[in-house]
Amino acid sequence: MTEDRFEHVTLYRRHVAQLVENRGDRAAAMREAIGHEFEAYGLMERDLVIASGLPRNGLLVDVGCGSGRLAGPLSSCHDGGYLGTDIVPDLLDYARDLVERPDWRFELVSGLTIPAGDGEADMVCFFSVFTHLLHEESYSYLAEARRVLRPGGKIVFSFMEFCVDEHWGVFESNLASIGAAHPLNQFMSRDGIEAWAAHLDLTIEHIYRGDIPYIPLKQPIEMETGQRFEELGTFGQSVAVLSC
Repeated sequence: MTEDRFEHVTLYRRHVAQLVENRGDRAAAMREAIGHEFEAYGLMERDLVIASGLPRNGLLVDVGCGSGRLAGPLSSCHDGGYLGTDIVPDLLDYARDLVERPDWRFELVSGLTIPAGDGEADMVCFFSVFTHLLHEESYSYLAEARRVLRPGGKIVFSFMEFCVDEHWGVFESNLASIGAAHPLNQFMSRDGIEAWAAHLDLTIEHIYRGDIPYIPLKQPIEMETGQRFEELGTFGQSVAVLSC
């Protein structure tokens, strides 16, 4: 990774440590560190990977697993393996404690690699990961996911796109902070995803808009805001499902 990217990783790790110190509540800090709606979005992510074809006994690689937003709800219903990777040790420690699954792995990474062998995984997911990477880095991660997937395996990733009105506020925030140091908020285009898939010999199975509920829910989910999803849900970002 570049020196600037390494500096960003260092700053993010420091940010998480400061959250823990300022909140005085480890659980609250770990949830806040990866955004809002920890429980609700975790349930939706779980239902999405299952609906997208994760076998009950399969191996899921969760890149950017954070503090276990997906791992927590998945741990009670998934009999297969799990590998979660992240750049922040504190988040990994919390996720490991949260799931209490000694058979699951949580690994610290600092580059665009997945610590798994060729053809081992049934699915690789990236939730709110490509939204903070350069396109070249996202493509490299997709190539790495392609390497670790078995034939017929799936890739699920979330992204932001200009055609979704709810994402426009992020772009306006980027405009307001031109010239200032801030985390990257990256948008993707569907034609770009199509080109990447073609070059990586991947098939696009679905692309879902983030503003239209598309996740089949196992149970009704109520958000912290009071919004309630009954049969179909969405956590705001668009999602692509690819297969090899």
